[in-house]
Amino acid sequence: MSNWSKLQKKNASLKKSKKVVDTRVKQRTSLSTLAKEHILKNTKPPSSLASTTLNTHQSAKIINNNNNNNNNNNSTQNTQTTAKVGKFIAMDCEFVGVGPEGIQSELARVSIVDFFGKLVYDKYVQPRERVTDWRTYVSGIRPSDMQNAISFKQAQKEVSDILKNRVLVGHAIHHDLEALYLTHPRNDIRDTSTHTPFKTKYSKGKTPSLKKLAAEILKIDIQSGEHSSVEDARATMLIYKSDRHNFEIKHRK
Repeated sequence: MSNWSKLQKKNASLKKSKKVVDTRVKQRTSLSTLAKEHILKNTKPPSSLASTTLNTHQSAKIINNNNNNNNNNNSTQNTQTTAKVGKFIAMDCEFVGVGPEGIQSELARVSIVDFFGKLVYDKYVQPRERVTDWRTYVSGIRPSDMQNAISFKQAQKEVSDILKNRVLVGHAIHHDLEALYLTHPRNDIRDTSTHTPFKTKYSKGKTPSLKKLAAEILKIDIQSGEHSSVEDARATMLIYKSDRHNFEIKHRK
């Protein structure tokens, strides 16, 4: 066989080998893409949670516009019909300061999302005492938000109705329940702040902050400035879902 024939045969072999490699690379890329799409589809935070550049006030306005369709009712946000909510909900509240130097906390906003992060309830609540510190830099609450605020009694009744016969997910949720003067069956509470695997893995046995868990588990940054109870509720639900199996095993015992 001439050198030219040998060279042609070698080139043909190399091309065939390259084609196989290219096919495998394409297969790997395709599988990788599918995996990423699956992860994004099942775990990607809702838009207001993913968009951490928005402050709480902007986020509240966007939520209001998206969920109310410019509905001119007395509340600033939407409340779903509870029949559509599902078994699992996550709740978070924002507080303002009352009393001398604003040290005492008073409820000012309640937000609830469903298992998929969809907004169920989000209303500003009129503080029962005179506000001495709006804590806007943290709470995101402003005096202007009180124009559409509902009474504490109304919020308490509406939230109580939503919680009934549902599993409540929250982070240090006892603080929120105490602020609303509500109780909830212990077996129907999933608290991400007391979940032993999270405490062990992310905070050396201590109580982890929601910000810490969001950074470690969800790989997102929350609470960098003004807080949003909607974003926090969504983050809490996603964190719960990341280890749902172990949460539920614990509550079956």
